[in-house]
Amino acid sequence: MRREPTPAEAKLWRHLRDRQISNTKFTRQLVVGPYVADFAARDAKLIIEVDGDTHVDQARDGSRTDWLQRQGYRVIRFSNADIMSEMDGVWQVISAALTAESAK
Repeated sequence: MRREPTPAEAKLWRHLRDRQISNTKFTRQLVVGPYVADFAARDAKLIIEVDGDTHVDQARDGSRTDWLQRQGYRVIRFSNADIMSEMDGVWQVISAALTAESAK
C-alpha cells in the first residue's frame, strides 16, 4: 500500500469521497484478498482501478480482475490520462455502474 496517491488518484478521490456519487461510500486502498484495490465501494461490490501512464502489465491485471470478479466484484479501470482530462466521462461511467447495481 502506498501512502501518497498519484495526481490522478488524488483527483478521483476528491470526486469519490464523502458519498458524492449516488450516495455511495468509497474506500481508498482496500485490501481484498491478496490484492489492494485503488478504490472500492464495498456495498456496491465495485472496484475502481487507476492505471498509470506506463501501465504495461495487462496479463497480471487480467488475473487480478478475474479473481476479483470471482469474489463478486465488478472492476472498472481508468487511465491516468482519462482521469486528468476526461473526468466528466469517468464520473458518468462510475455513476452508470452504480445505477446498474442498484437496479438489480
